[in-house]
Amino acid sequence: MATRGPHFEKIATPDQASWRLFDRRLEALPFLWHYHPEFELTLTLNSHGYRYVGDHIAPYDDGDLVLVGSNLPHTWHSQGRYDEAAPHRALVLWFTADWIARLTEACVELDGVEKMLAQAGRGIAFSRGTAQIACDCILSMIDGPPAARLTGLIDVLALLAADKKRAILAAPGLVAKDGAVSVPSGEGGRIDKILAAIHDGYRGELRVGALADLGAVSVSSFHRLFKHHTGVTFTDYVMRLRIGQACALLASGDKPVAWIAEEVGYRNLANFNRQFRALKGVTPRDFRKRFAA
Repeated sequence: MATRGPHFEKIATPDQASWRLFDRRLEALPFLWHYHPEFELTLTLNSHGYRYVGDHIAPYDDGDLVLVGSNLPHTWHSQGRYDEAAPHRALVLWFTADWIARLTEACVELDGVEKMLAQAGRGIAFSRGTAQIACDCILSMIDGPPAARLTGLIDVLALLAADKKRAILAAPGLVAKDGAVSVPSGEGGRIDKILAAIHDGYRGELRVGALADLGAVSVSSFHRLFKHHTGVTFTDYVMRLRIGQACALLASGDKPVAWIAEEVGYRNLANFNRQFRALKGVTPRDFRKRFAA
């Protein structure tokens, strides 16, 4: 069965507000694979099922709290409710990158928030303890006046930025643009040039010597520099990038697995299947089934 690609969702900001809080109550949380340029913070209550963020799939539970960055495909798909007499509930907070950038640039106290938002391009799940505290804050914002809501949002973001146990979800580089998956360009500096070259050429053969020359470093310095900035080895990074892009293709189309393997840089299908399963815990075909309509 064909799978559905992510669709663009337009987020409307209400009058007399610079961001949006929506208290969504539904009989079910349907699979609606989508993206939008706004940051999204979602608190899910009285619901359990699976959440999909980029190439990451994981179960969610009551009190789940996740921050999704700009243009990262995502959705939640409910499997059941804890209180059958009450609806599934999702408290969703949206704000634009420009708006939050002006705020963090003006307030040095929010430096931690700025760093957290830089990670949100891959999605962030917050620890249970932090989510419980944030839940109370978000619930108290629902019926408050606009000014109180604004200060409440700042308080919540500051709380989340201090969460040392937050978890990054998706593989690097998965950002939607016009329904497709692309990679943001680098911003200068040696590691940015190297990463931009990797993201541009991951489908082909990547030569460490050429990448080291691009960063004006020796091969040994390249490996140290790369691991210092990314937290993983060059080989692991390329594998995760290729598998992550394969996940996006599996989730948003019906091309054969062999075609996808070659499209992301694997010339050996058995090697692709082996690395995919090692990283994702399922076969490519089973991964696709989770996104099936």
